[in-house]
This record gives sequence, C-alpha cells and structure tokens, in this order.
Amino acid sequence: MRISSCRADAESTENVFYSARLYRLLAWLSPAFPTGGFSFSHGLEAAAESGLVRDRVSLQHWIGAIIARGGGRIDADVLRDAHRAASAGDVAALATTNEHGVAFRASAEMALETASQGRAFLDTCLAAWPDPLLGRWAVTLGESRVCYPAAVGAAMARAGVPLEWALVGYLQTMAANLVSAGLRLGIIGQTDGQRILAALEPVIGSASAAALTRDPDCFGSATFAVELASMAHETQYTRLFRS
Repeated sequence: MRISSCRADAESTENVFYSARLYRLLAWLSPAFPTGGFSFSHGLEAAAESGLVRDRVSLQHWIGAIIARGGGRIDADVLRDAHRAASAGDVAALATTNEHGVAFRASAEMALETASQGRAFLDTCLAAWPDPLLGRWAVTLGESRVCYPAAVGAAMARAGVPLEWALVGYLQTMAANLVSAGLRLGIIGQTDGQRILAALEPVIGSASAAALTRDPDCFGSATFAVELASMAHETQYTRLFRS
C-alpha cells in the first residue's frame, strides 16, 4: 500500500508540474497578456493597402512566408538561444542573444514592434511571476530595448516549459496575430481566418522543428516584400497599426 501511495503521490506531483508549465505557456501567449500585440501588423497593413495581400490565399502565403523565412525564422532562433541561455543560468549569453534579436530588424517599425512587446512582456511577467534570473537580467538591461522572443524564451525556460512547446506556441501566436490583423483590415472573415490557421499548422510545425537543429550561423531571413511593406508603412497616410 505504501509503494502504491508513493507512486500515486509522484504521479500527482508530476501532473501538477505539467499543468503549471502548460498553464504559463497558455497565459503568456494569450491575447489577454498585455504585450500590445494587437497594435502591430508586421507590414501587413501596407501590403493590403497596395493590393499585394487581398484575399485568403494571398494572406495565407504572406503569413506562411513570415513564419518560415521571415520574422518568424529570426524570432524562433532568438527564442531558442534565449531559452538555452536561461536554462543554463547564463545571463551574459541571454544578454548577447537579446542584442542580436534587437539589432536584426529590417525597419524602424519592426524594431519598435519587438522592443515594445518585449519590454511589456518582461515587465508584466516579472510583476506577476517573479524570477531571480529574469530579475537580474532586467537590472542589467536597464532602459535598453528588450527583444520579444528573447523575453519569451527566457521566461519559458525558467518556468520549465520545453523548448519545443515554446517554439510552436510562439509561432502560432504570431500567425494568429497576423490573421487577426487581416480580419480588422477587412481582407478576410472569421471562418477564412481559421482556415488559414489550419493550413499553417504544418508550416509552423516544420519551422519549429527546423529551429531546434539549425546552425546559429544560418541566422537570417529572406522576405524582402515583407520588409519593403514595413518600410512603406512608415509613411502610409492612414494607419490602423503601429507597424
């Protein structure tokens, strides 16, 4: 009876730990978490204004390219490196990863996007879920910019969230935010938005898996149309979004 009781207690403890990790993943990547992601479109607004993105098919291709070869690829690599640095307790490596992620942005608005969301995420996370290592990192940052995927990766690592989960969750959230922007721009309706997310499931899975094994020297992106749209958005006359 004692052995059975100990086994049950161990299984119960593991289930609680599993639930806590999943809970934080869902909480931190929820639209309700105050990062201000709703105010950014990653250049999509300019692409819609020009007619480059105009329907479900073109929006799906646009988002898929961002995930696989654009900002999503950059963010996945930054998140991976931040997760590994925080798992090792290496604040210096985390700081280097953050600097890399902040610097590697193609336009002023994309830099604003990651820095605004990164600072909001880190500050809110520390306020609600204090962590010593994240606190030390925040002190070393001071007023410096925070790269959003670096902040997410570090927090996920400290919470024990597996890197694979963090990557899939982050990229799905990025795709969902762009779908939401497409809805508000009138490109698609709600059902088509869900069709896009369903179609992007294998894209996100492949992008997450690739990030796990990609050589750090392969860091970069190749979505010039997205970057040009972001630059055009900086001078767009009427705008709903900040990027």
